[in-house]
Amino acid sequence: MEKYYYTSESVTEGHPDKIADQISDAVLDELIDRDPGSRVAVETLVTNGMVFMAGEVTSEATIDYNEVARETLKEIGYTEPEYGFTYDSCNISNSIHQQSSDIAQGVNSEDIGEQGAGDQGIMFGYAIDEAPELMPLPITLAHELSMNLAEARKKEVLPYLRPDGKSQVTVEYDDGEPKRAEAVVIAAQTEPDVERETLKKDVEEDVVKPVLGSYLDEDTKIFVNESGRFVKGGPPADSGLTGRKIIVDTYGGKGSHGGGCFSGKDPSKVDRSGTYMARYIAKNIVASGLADECEVQLSYALGVPEPVGVLIDTFGTSDLTHHEIKEIVQKEFVLKPGKIIKRLDLLRPIYRKTACYGHFGRNLPEFSWETTNRDLKEYL
Repeated sequence: MEKYYYTSESVTEGHPDKIADQISDAVLDELIDRDPGSRVAVETLVTNGMVFMAGEVTSEATIDYNEVARETLKEIGYTEPEYGFTYDSCNISNSIHQQSSDIAQGVNSEDIGEQGAGDQGIMFGYAIDEAPELMPLPITLAHELSMNLAEARKKEVLPYLRPDGKSQVTVEYDDGEPKRAEAVVIAAQTEPDVERETLKKDVEEDVVKPVLGSYLDEDTKIFVNESGRFVKGGPPADSGLTGRKIIVDTYGGKGSHGGGCFSGKDPSKVDRSGTYMARYIAKNIVASGLADECEVQLSYALGVPEPVGVLIDTFGTSDLTHHEIKEIVQKEFVLKPGKIIKRLDLLRPIYRKTACYGHFGRNLPEFSWETTNRDLKEYL
């Protein structure tokens, strides 16, 4: 294989699109915590001085949607008037109504194991053996940079940082193996009086080097606030919307994406539960040594429990055929939405944590789909 370069990006929790994702998932968490049977599909728009929530909810729980949104904004860090947008001064409204009875009749079932899919659609899961998380290295590094940037703000390592920010990493591959970081791009919102040279030096030392370490060399190009100034950020500078960072949420462009977002959706929606199961399957296939790289596609029809399609691609990295691996998957893994929900224990208030820094590749106790607890070595 020839040498090539692959780039992925990430954003901090103060980025407008991620604010929207977090509010939607905070609403979901609050509802599902009080009523695990809640059906939720909530989307959020944030813009200058305004938060607007819309969607469908059917639940025995009653919550204060505005208070959930304000508390989320406060935890993210929108607390200072000079940011131009604060949790206690923005206007919040919602137009949330009940789930369509036409959809509900296709999903509801007395036997949760036979619960129909909450929508039609295609979902993908992906894993590759090039980082300990079995994730593509560029998105893994980009997420770590964004997390480090946020931590430098919260812990006041770099006290002049504001909540909004982005990262991007270009990795050089040789013969299919990641070798080094070719370029790093950081956009960091700051106070007005920060000198750019000071910012660049601080970000390189306190954000970039601790993450990239041995991937850096004398030829790595590091760009920090290359436009020269990033003071106005967040919703006053850029409107945010739930579901607009689906590549950041998944694999950074590697693998495929079905197009559906996750945030604000309860697990009866296979956009979420089906994608989590597809990742669980792909990760366990790679962790067990059946392949070095694996992509799983699941497809569903509204109201139908069984998937209408299952496709496995190992990109020539397995000694087994695609058909043989598909047979293993259908034997070893549950694929009905209700059984996925039970197997992965998805009726818990765990979703706000997923809304930033990726739904995959993070070994947190809540992320059951990241466990590699299925030993498939007997099939080798």
